[in-house]
Amino acid sequence: MAGRIEDEIEIIYWGEGEEGNTVNAEQFKKKKRRREEIDWRKELLSWARIVVIAVAVAFIVDHFIIINAEVPSGSMEQTIHEHSRMIGFRLSYIFSKPKRGDIIIFKYPENESENFVKRVIGLPGESIEIKKGKVYIDGTMIDEDYVYFSKGLINLDGDFEKTYIPKGCYFVLGDNRNNSKDSRFWEKTHFVTEDEILGKAIFSYYPKFYFLE
Repeated sequence: MAGRIEDEIEIIYWGEGEEGNTVNAEQFKKKKRRREEIDWRKELLSWARIVVIAVAVAFIVDHFIIINAEVPSGSMEQTIHEHSRMIGFRLSYIFSKPKRGDIIIFKYPENESENFVKRVIGLPGESIEIKKGKVYIDGTMIDEDYVYFSKGLINLDGDFEKTYIPKGCYFVLGDNRNNSKDSRFWEKTHFVTEDEILGKAIFSYYPKFYFLE
């Protein structure tokens, strides 16, 4: 008889000084199952919150802080190699303006669904002229040690007549100077506006890591 009672009764310790409290074993099992079910739901909700937060953070970072871009062509050789992947910083020009020599990521003025990567050469208010591959800013030739010339479709000796850069606009060129579709050859405009600039290119991470200068 004593054995049967022990099979059906289980002692539950509710706290210090309450060792004498007992409940029916079946009731205890039901409560235990309910607690386990609640714990399972809590765990699921916890993981769901983590996933939602991670997605939100990734969205904010990708749309407001960094740009993850690929260079589909060799227009920036030898600085950025074809098919390299790189990271740009969207906040670079919040408190400052682009400088000559900056590599920027921007919306292509003739088709803003496309993003381009070029180097800033001419600044607002300056005049720019290109003679036989040499760039002149306000009549003075500038030194460009990053320029690379490869066999391409664009004429190396192609000139660009003297032009004044409007306020809030920039003249951009590819480092692979004779194989780049840049400000020289656009039809609608020769300039990138401040609103079209998405950010400054910082580093390439694929196929190898290096900072962009």
